[in-house]
Formats: sequence, C-alpha cells, structure tokens
Amino acid sequence: MKIAVVDYGMGNLRSVSKALEHVAPRAEVRVTSDPDEVSAADRVVFPGQGAMPDCMRELDSRRLRPAVHHAARNKPFLGICIGLQMLFERSDEGNVAGLAILPGAVHRFASDRMRDDRGERLKVPHMGWNQVHQAEAHALWDGIADDERFYFVHSYYAEAGAPALVAGFAVYGFPFTCAVSRDNIFAVQFHPEKSHTAGLKLLANFVDWNP
Repeated sequence: MKIAVVDYGMGNLRSVSKALEHVAPRAEVRVTSDPDEVSAADRVVFPGQGAMPDCMRELDSRRLRPAVHHAARNKPFLGICIGLQMLFERSDEGNVAGLAILPGAVHRFASDRMRDDRGERLKVPHMGWNQVHQAEAHALWDGIADDERFYFVHSYYAEAGAPALVAGFAVYGFPFTCAVSRDNIFAVQFHPEKSHTAGLKLLANFVDWNP
C-alpha cells in the first residue's frame, strides 16, 4: 500500500508521516510534492498548517490542485486541519477561494461569541484538547469513544453547506463542525497525529478504510 502525504510547503508533515508509519508499518508512506506520486498513491492524506491564502498559493505553485481533486474523487482521502478547510468553497481568511470539493465556507471565531458557560472570554486561536462529539457512525470512528478528546490549533472553522457532511462537532463558545465526511472523503479540524491513542486509532482506521 502506498500512502501519499501531500507536501505543499505548509505544516509539520514529519509528525503526520511518522504517525502513519507507526500505525501502518508495512505501508509505503511518502511525503511528496510530486503530483504524479499523489495520483498513483492508494490513499492520500492532505494536512496543513498556516494561513489559507498561503496554503492555496503554495498548492497551486506546485501544480498539485488537479492531483488533489483527483484523489478526493477516487481514493480514500483524509484532510487534516487546513486540509479540511481547503476542501470548502471559500474562507474568510483573506477572502480566498478554496478547492470547492465540498459545499460550505470557512469563518473566523467571532469575538462576541467566544464565551464559556460561565461567561468567561475564550481565547482565539482555539488551542488544546477538546471533546469531539460524533455526529454519525463512521468507519473512522470505530473503536473511538464518543466525546473523546483530540488536540486542536485553529482560529477558523468550517461551516458545511449540507448537514449530511457533518461527521463530528466540538464546542468552543458554540458548537462548530470539526469533522466532515462524504463518500471516500473524511476530514478533521483537529490533529490526529498529536492526539495520542485516539488520534493513532483514527489514522489506523483510515489505513484500513475501504469506502
């Protein structure tokens, strides 16, 4: 099995690749910016960190957009963090267009909504561990308890354009979508590679997933 981790120059790809190697020791895990390698892989992981405009620019500068679109249509595909946000149509961050693979938009956490249940102000970015509520049964949730905690670092969140896309949500000031799924696509706002046992289980489920 060949797993491509898409490298467009944004994010800590080493931690993602090492986590995949840990859960799939017999797989060939390649961090690659080669569109042909992405297209030839059996599974594709699309991670990222940073600002959305920079991510979109770097993706296009490496001519990776067609390969990512092809993978999102044809093979098991896992988006992580910005790799979730880029799947949508548009982001408020820089008012930039995304890949438009999924309907919806990405918004910044609004300061007037950032209060906890005691009325205390919440910081942005949302950083640290938070519970993830599973909105639907899915193969990637297998063996992971509902309300398990995962690690987040983000100032923007996706608002899915179709309720059926929502696979999980977290609460930070208000409920927000933190996992989406459609056919062969699963994407998460949190970082499974930094989420210890639960995160490794999700990655292992992805390796075994046959949508």
